[in-house]
Amino acid sequence: MTIRLPRPDGSLTAYEPRTEPLGFTTSGVLTSRTVFSAAHVVADPFADVSPDSPAAVDWDATLAFRRHLWSHGLGVAEAMDTAQRGMGLDWAGAAELIRRSAAEAKAVGGTIACGVGTDQLSGSATLASVRSAYEEQLALVESTGAQAILMASRALAAAATSAEDYLDVYGHLLRQASEPVILHWLGPMFDPALEGYWGSTDLDVATSVFLDVIAAHPDKVDGIKVSLLDARREVELRRRLPQGVRCYTGDDFNYPELIAGDDRGFSHALLGIFDPLGPLAAEAVRVLDTGDTAGFRKLLDPTVELSRHLFQAPTRFYKTGVVFLAWLAGHQSHFTMIGGLQSARSLPHLARAYELADGLGLFPDPASAEARMKSLLNVYGVPQ
Repeated sequence: MTIRLPRPDGSLTAYEPRTEPLGFTTSGVLTSRTVFSAAHVVADPFADVSPDSPAAVDWDATLAFRRHLWSHGLGVAEAMDTAQRGMGLDWAGAAELIRRSAAEAKAVGGTIACGVGTDQLSGSATLASVRSAYEEQLALVESTGAQAILMASRALAAAATSAEDYLDVYGHLLRQASEPVILHWLGPMFDPALEGYWGSTDLDVATSVFLDVIAAHPDKVDGIKVSLLDARREVELRRRLPQGVRCYTGDDFNYPELIAGDDRGFSHALLGIFDPLGPLAAEAVRVLDTGDTAGFRKLLDPTVELSRHLFQAPTRFYKTGVVFLAWLAGHQSHFTMIGGLQSARSLPHLARAYELADGLGLFPDPASAEARMKSLLNVYGVPQ
């Protein structure tokens, strides 16, 4: 049996889906690396909302997906950009997501870290209001018992006039944090409003400011998450970190080599691509736990083509592909997203994502995934 998939040039190509998924274990703690999957949210498909309405979330399906990730030994990075933070999920929705997911983590013994930002602010903001917004969110995350991830702030990027402003705001927050946090540097390819973060568009200058923030409070920084899609820069940065501060790669283009590392160190992981790759990624890290780096790369390297496809420019719309694959894999009953973001990628893009994911054996039930793909193609009028 074949399925006809549309290509960007308007042609149709016959593809023969695989008949068996890959088999993955669902137990065992990962020991050689700390690995977080940034997780998506499942929208309520029956909610009568418009694209600019507050998020309507299917909480049962959303929490079930987090249990799926925890069952494979992965940690969950909650209320990050993968959860459409700032792209449909406002602070009120994120706060509820944090509360519910943190409670679920306690119930099942899962590891969780949650995003702390300033997205309750609207319009222009002062540095004082940015600090207050961060403080409010940090207090909420810490009250749940989750680890805090200090996310890059659009409001701070707009309000700051110098590197000193970043040093002041982050220093203020780190002094208040009750436990070590993860600092998050998200590049403008993920969010154009973050251009010039740390006070400069020169990444060498920005890196120096970032390191100054860490050096001033190394006891309050568990690690950094770097999402610049530049493997060389990440390696150079992690080699300059103070002893005991980890680097969590957020590079969805080069993660196998960065996690594998070299004779001078390695990166842990906090990745959006590990949402659809969860079971396979966990299996690869278990192989790495045995010291088998070649085996780890053999499992994970083939996934890079899918990741680069999902995260192709405009990179911020990668969430559409992530939710699409969750639907095909049976983790949710529909392909609907908060804010109507399911329309952010073209049909040929989604068709290629299906083909690549199926080739990797990511779908627990390939026949069901094929049937769902055909139902979408039918809606678009693609003959089979």
